[in-house]
Amino acid sequence: MKDLFGKAIFDFYTKNSPEDIITETSISEEDEMSVEYLFRSYNEMPKIEQKALQLAKGKILDVGCGAGSHALSLQNERSLDVTAIDISEKAIETCRLRGIKNAKVENILDFDGEKFDTILLLMNGTGIFGQLKNCNSYLTKLKSLLNPGGQILIDSSDIIYMFDEDEDGGKWIPSENDYYGELVFNITYKGEKEEPFDWLYLDYNTLQNAAIANNLNCELVLEGEHYDYLARLTI
Repeated sequence: MKDLFGKAIFDFYTKNSPEDIITETSISEEDEMSVEYLFRSYNEMPKIEQKALQLAKGKILDVGCGAGSHALSLQNERSLDVTAIDISEKAIETCRLRGIKNAKVENILDFDGEKFDTILLLMNGTGIFGQLKNCNSYLTKLKSLLNPGGQILIDSSDIIYMFDEDEDGGKWIPSENDYYGELVFNITYKGEKEEPFDWLYLDYNTLQNAAIANNLNCELVLEGEHYDYLARLTI
């Protein structure tokens, strides 16, 4: 990976001629994403993210932290012990520059040696699973990192609304996918194209089934305004 997402985050923070990120998926046209959005304060966050931060307690792991806004809010406004991880070196470099005390370049599947009271996966936290078939390996890993009484707070969206309906109200879903929430993402930044990557949107029922299969309780905490939701997983 060229780490274009990380470069965009770093460029914005260091005022190095930042530009919007161009995103495109296997089911949607090109769209511009303002990098500034990743640097939002608690008051600027959607209700689902605010609720997740309110519920966060104890020792916290922020997975796929990006520019670090969630971790920074918990560390600075609530004085909580937060570890922020991301596979992007430039994103983690930015997190450190922003003052996050414990930020590491890590893939969650390789992360080890510590346990947490709260694990956060926000901004479509299920995205990093990539494909439906990977849910078990990710949930098993996340579960192994929980302290007794710990929780996983994760959000996603049911993107069934993006597919066309037939005359009977059924949905036209491309047959090449095992599951309609499996997308391929493409990112372009400053004229450079990133390697395409898999990204998973999970409807709540499917997440709940995956959780149960891994001996996890799954609770719907909050539904957003656009098919999105926050779930809480516990052992």
